[in-house]
Amino acid sequence: MRRFAQLYDALDATTSTNAKVAAMRAYFAEAPAADAAWAVFFLIGARLKRLIAPRLVAGWALEETGTAGWMFEESYSAAGDVAEVIALLIDGKRGGAPPATEGLSLSRLIEDRLLPLRDAGEERKRSAVIELWSSMPAREIFLLVKLLTGEFRVGVSRTLAVRALAQHAGLETRVVEHRLMGTWEPSAGAFEALVAAEDGGADLSRPYPFFLASPLEEDPGSLGALADWQAEWKWDGIRAQLVRRGSEKWLWSRGEELITARFPDLEPVFASLEPGTVLDGEVLAFRDGAPLPFSVLQRRIGRQKLTPSILEEAPAAFMAYDLLEEGSVDLRDRPLSERRERLVRLATGRADRLTVSPEVAAASWEELAALRRSARARGVEGLMLKRRSSPYQTGRRRGDWWKWKIDPYSIDAVLVYAQPGNGRRASVLTDMTFAVWHEGELLPVAKAYSGLTDEEIDRIDRWIRQHTIERFGPVRHVEPAHVFELHFEGIAESARHKSGIAVRFPRIARWRTDKKPEDADTLESLRALLRQPNV
Repeated sequence: MRRFAQLYDALDATTSTNAKVAAMRAYFAEAPAADAAWAVFFLIGARLKRLIAPRLVAGWALEETGTAGWMFEESYSAAGDVAEVIALLIDGKRGGAPPATEGLSLSRLIEDRLLPLRDAGEERKRSAVIELWSSMPAREIFLLVKLLTGEFRVGVSRTLAVRALAQHAGLETRVVEHRLMGTWEPSAGAFEALVAAEDGGADLSRPYPFFLASPLEEDPGSLGALADWQAEWKWDGIRAQLVRRGSEKWLWSRGEELITARFPDLEPVFASLEPGTVLDGEVLAFRDGAPLPFSVLQRRIGRQKLTPSILEEAPAAFMAYDLLEEGSVDLRDRPLSERRERLVRLATGRADRLTVSPEVAAASWEELAALRRSARARGVEGLMLKRRSSPYQTGRRRGDWWKWKIDPYSIDAVLVYAQPGNGRRASVLTDMTFAVWHEGELLPVAKAYSGLTDEEIDRIDRWIRQHTIERFGPVRHVEPAHVFELHFEGIAESARHKSGIAVRFPRIARWRTDKKPEDADTLESLRALLRQPNV
């Protein structure tokens, strides 16, 4: 655990990409394979499911240190992080003297001490946690609390972690990324296979790393001749890979979640494909040759049991737009034009619920721009532009695939609540709730945490602390004084929200210092967006 804590500190102490990669490479070179496997698990963004609620861990720390509740609240208000406060309290009680023992390794800590707590009673959990605290310095206590409460995050991207692994192993990054896809479980054997020179028997269920498009922010004419590009609609569903190998079938979401069981109505699609086939595409709610709004698909996603009525209300289809494997041959290095030709040939006449994403034909960029303006009425998010000569790459690589999205929805809303963020922003009030007017009162409609500059974050953080009306745990109710322009991608009716409306992917576009709270939008103006075609 000590070696992993040192890695965490090294990553936290620098913003240099090269320094982060060097720190991870040094760790992988020194750590036992079992520990390195768990480090990879966390570095690529995976987390343990919550083993203990934060309030319980905080309560045990108060009891152990004799700290008053009000003092804990004040400390939390200053630090903005429960784990940091607990670590300081426990360490302070013993005078800051570090334990004499080295402690458990990362793998032994997780596998022997933490995971068995999942089914343990509260008293056993309490005694186990207190025993661990007694053997750990403050930094390890901090990390332990994060692990226990399911809130552990580390300041590196998955892409950077993969780069460090690839350099450590002397492999291409795309090879390592592919090996990490699917149901990768941390173990000594899994780590050794991950960095081995040869892939000793690939998991048949494993999807390929997804190729992600970059947002197009300049004039599309700068891309060159339109004939070099394939244009498609940007579908609003669940990005997925449909994998058919041997006698088995798997449907993987872009987030590497196995979702096969959630879409039994796609069974005819699987049955129509030959083994050794992998399609990239979108799962859509689809009826009468047209996509249904994402909110319809979302209603079936959250259901534990798929009733006949739900399957009828939101019938699923697979909109394929790339062929990654055919006849067990990896086609990703072939040009898109060839993969597209093969896809059309493969999918034609296969199954009613399998459709190939049609090309959007236009004689000029201007004509294509006009078609893009009709996207919302068609129930799509805009256009995808793909270079016909492009291979299927890994992750987000600029230059070959672009998403030319329609302009987002926009409203002006009033800041009403705020609470601390996560990670490096754990001590800053960055998670904000915004409201619009309804019958003379402000009604919350959206939460957002991104879009402001660091300077703006510092300014609004200071203002919030000085103008808090009341507090509910970490949440601060503030004076309704500031208006922000919010952008979001979609809007739908929602019985779960007091406003009756749910917005999709809200973010802060700008701080409207030129507007007064009374100038903010109303609930009726949001409802008007619902009445637009195909929203």
